[in-house]
Amino acid sequence: MNTQVTIAGVTFKNPVMTASGTFGSGMEYSQFVDLNELGAVVTKGVANVPWPGNPTPRVAETYGGMLNAIGLQNPGIDVFIERDLPFLAKYDTKVIVNVCGKTVEDYLETVERLGDTNVDMLEINVSCPNVKEGAIAFGQRADCLEDITSRIKKVAKQPVIMKLSPNVTDITEMARAAEAGGADAVSLINTITGMKIDIHRRAFALANKTGGLSGPAIKPVAVRMVYQVANAVKIPVIGMGGIATAEDAIEFMLAGATAVSVGAMNFVNPYATSEIVKGIESYMRRYEIEDINELIGCVK
Repeated sequence: MNTQVTIAGVTFKNPVMTASGTFGSGMEYSQFVDLNELGAVVTKGVANVPWPGNPTPRVAETYGGMLNAIGLQNPGIDVFIERDLPFLAKYDTKVIVNVCGKTVEDYLETVERLGDTNVDMLEINVSCPNVKEGAIAFGQRADCLEDITSRIKKVAKQPVIMKLSPNVTDITEMARAAEAGGADAVSLINTITGMKIDIHRRAFALANKTGGLSGPAIKPVAVRMVYQVANAVKIPVIGMGGIATAEDAIEFMLAGATAVSVGAMNFVNPYATSEIVKGIESYMRRYEIEDINELIGCVK
């Protein structure tokens, strides 16, 4: 039984990854999950300099999910290279670094710094709805997305995944722009912009007013968008958005995802990723599927 999938020449032992921002760099979760079991660890967003993030409160629960406006708080590339990469090197799993920035130059600087490390792939976050600077514009305008993708590809030594925002009119237009810019793969969806108001305080639940909605509530939207994108571009798709179980992960693969990322569910169940890996294997045995690649995009 083969559970391996390949994206841009990188082979993963299985299609299950962590979604950026929900797993740190795996340190916090390594007491719950054997990182060796995962296809890849996708790190929290890393910038060229430390980011303090947004003011608190910046997390709120909602029906079927959560809102967050963390603002990509991170210690910066220097700390990441010195502390996080040596930790991840101890495990037999692929490492995908999520890169964030406020200007094109910010992204390029971080991508170049990662060029000589043992990182397997880069995921470029141009789709965070909680950063007030220019980053979201890159992910919501096709011309900007194509431009930043092509500029990153010129300096990147690892394959590049562009992470797409669902907060657009036509997700396929954005996917095609990323492909035209030379992206090796796309990942989607990032969070959907939402809001919650505390009726007792008569105030916004988040200091940022709006936040990114994630969790099971967004899964049907994510599956639809993954299906659309997988049928619009020739590059691989990494699907995410509300995956809680192996059944959810398989649904994304049937829609066209080559791999999947588990996000908000890590907060609810820290064992989720490991359970999903085992659940996919169980599904394959049940339906006598010899090669997981048979599932990818088989529902048309």
